Amino acid sequence: MNRRTLLKALSVPALAVTGLVGWATAARARNPYYDGPVTDHFDGTRFFSPGQPQDKGLVELVRWQMGGGRKEWPDSFPSPFRDRPPASVDGLRVTLIGHASFLIQVAGLNILTDPVFSERASPVSFAGPKRVNAPGIGFDDLPPIHVVLITHNHYDHLDLDTLGAVWRRHRPKVVAPLGNDAVIRAEHPDIPVETGDWGDAVDLSNGVTAHLEPAYHWSARGMNDRRMALWCAYVLTTPAGVIYHVGDTGFGDGKIFHRVKERFGRPRLAHLPIGAYEPRWFMQPQHMNPDDAVRALSILMAEQALGHHWGTFRLTNEGVEEPVHELETALRAADVSPERFRALRPGQAWEAGSQA
Repeated sequence: MNRRTLLKALSVPALAVTGLVGWATAARARNPYYDGPVTDHFDGTRFFSPGQPQDKGLVELVRWQMGGGRKEWPDSFPSPFRDRPPASVDGLRVTLIGHASFLIQVAGLNILTDPVFSERASPVSFAGPKRVNAPGIGFDDLPPIHVVLITHNHYDHLDLDTLGAVWRRHRPKVVAPLGNDAVIRAEHPDIPVETGDWGDAVDLSNGVTAHLEPAYHWSARGMNDRRMALWCAYVLTTPAGVIYHVGDTGFGDGKIFHRVKERFGRPRLAHLPIGAYEPRWFMQPQHMNPDDAVRALSILMAEQALGHHWGTFRLTNEGVEEPVHELETALRAADVSPERFRALRPGQAWEAGSQA
């Protein structure tokens, strides 16, 4: 094993959830992915979230990794659900495949978000976060896939092996934030990627449009590329209503949620992350906890929320089912019905107008 491979393997847990690898990189390092103009969230080399806390440093990383408090996970945490979705849906049907991977079926389109079917969320096959449950839809049981939406390039969200397999089987439109086309092209030069900045929109056909919206997070794939590709959330405007999908975000000042509500109105459905949040002193800027997610729901006034980003990959310190218990507590405190915000398991489906 060479030094670079070893360093990548050792860095996997932090890389997957924080984008911290590369803390020693020079501030003026060349951006290999994107060379666009300076904006209010791009300084010419790196992207950033205006007004939000910047990256933690090496001292904080070591403090987290050496500080203990990491709760044990079972080797296996199987889901009782397994979905065989229909080929097409006229209304709105959503299935959690696992972690942040959803199948959204709306207006005759089949859309995947951040598809990860690999055994590990890692740059290497022998180390890194390993899934504790199978994907809730078998790869061969996927319906024809028309669109893949990528939120950012951390390994638990951008799985190049899975993306390549989906492309070879289905030839979908692939949409990603700025700079991620270069990441994908390095592995799969034949995959065309439509990229956008925050505020941009991509027509997906059938009356469905994907809007790229800000999230409080960051990005990294390796040792020297922290925040060199953009990250985003998505708003889908559809005949069945507005769908808001968040891959990773901190709550921050809450402005990103007010922005969505003001621009698009009350979402019919919001996919909100509820896991990978402990310890709070380290994770708060980039990962909501269940209480934050309920606060986001309150701002959005979404009719329905589905909780994800929990119970598949062990990334941080909380226990495997802790996000669900904390969500129940937060919903009671906010006097919100538990049916309005459901933490899905892999393979569990939700359909508009149904309690499925």
